[in-house]
Amino acid sequence: MHFEDLWLLWILGPIFLIWSFATVISVMYRKRSAVHFSQVQRTRKLPVPYRIHLRKIVVLFRILIIALLILGMARPQTGRKHTKVKTEGIDIILVLDTSGSMQALDMEPDVSIQHRANRLEAAKRVVEMFVKNRENDQIGLVVFGLDAYTQCPLTLDHGVLTTLLKRAEIGMAGDSTAIGSAIGTAVKRLTKSKAKSKLILLLTDGRNNSGTLNPRKAAEVASTFGIKIYTIGVGTRGKAPFIVDRGFFGKQIDYQDVDLDEDTLKEVARLTGGEYYRAEDAESLQKIYETIDKLEKTEIEVKTYLEYDEKFGFFVFPALGLLLLELVLLGTRLRKIP
Repeated sequence: MHFEDLWLLWILGPIFLIWSFATVISVMYRKRSAVHFSQVQRTRKLPVPYRIHLRKIVVLFRILIIALLILGMARPQTGRKHTKVKTEGIDIILVLDTSGSMQALDMEPDVSIQHRANRLEAAKRVVEMFVKNRENDQIGLVVFGLDAYTQCPLTLDHGVLTTLLKRAEIGMAGDSTAIGSAIGTAVKRLTKSKAKSKLILLLTDGRNNSGTLNPRKAAEVASTFGIKIYTIGVGTRGKAPFIVDRGFFGKQIDYQDVDLDEDTLKEVARLTGGEYYRAEDAESLQKIYETIDKLEKTEIEVKTYLEYDEKFGFFVFPALGLLLLELVLLGTRLRKIP
């Protein structure tokens, strides 16, 4: 319940409280008699009729009546609030490289190598946060290596998507890097989409060395379907550390050259109207996804409908009942002698 004319309570409330306090004080301390006696010593010992005490109830009735009338004047209402949300959703396919090179331990340079997350684990954390911020969008997941396949189709059930994202592992699609096939698989998932905007977010640390589809050709196909591709190259420049099992000598740290084909990634983004970004650590990768999140915002139209019922009767009718009761009492049992 709420009061439509709440300002009346702010204005009349303090005045009512002051008047009520003054009324109660005057009833408690006033000394008046209807009949005058020359000597009152004996009359003081007489019992006080109960009707004299009951007259004080009339004062409480008046206070309660006025309080109820003030509440009724403030227009109490109850009702329901209906909200209609209309969204112009964006369908997004996350394309994630799971090839062997994603084992590199260069995304957390401030952490000791033994405790660093590899490129894939660092990317999964950032992608998971990105998904949480896109609750109104359908999102799917494609993983690729030697081959590319759909790990999760387009869905609004982001809980399922997140679970499947966490299950992505190094080598699950092979150790090579089929960037063109990955784009083609993602485009195929988006061709039947009726969303206003369609996006592919491609994350990789290598160059296309597998599959039969050229990344540039795949980007041209994406462009004909109005699909925008954002490409993200991950990994440090120069050599990156890997943990390599040397057999008898155990696991050792080995530094290998980074083989990221930035020119192809830039061209793929350019052909589809997207952007290319380079992330050399986890922090910069997070900023990249935050930037894309701001660039591609879902349009949300919210309409709110309010339905209220006037409830002044809950206060006014009891006030009228108490007023009638007061008049009856003052005219009968509690009547005063003039």
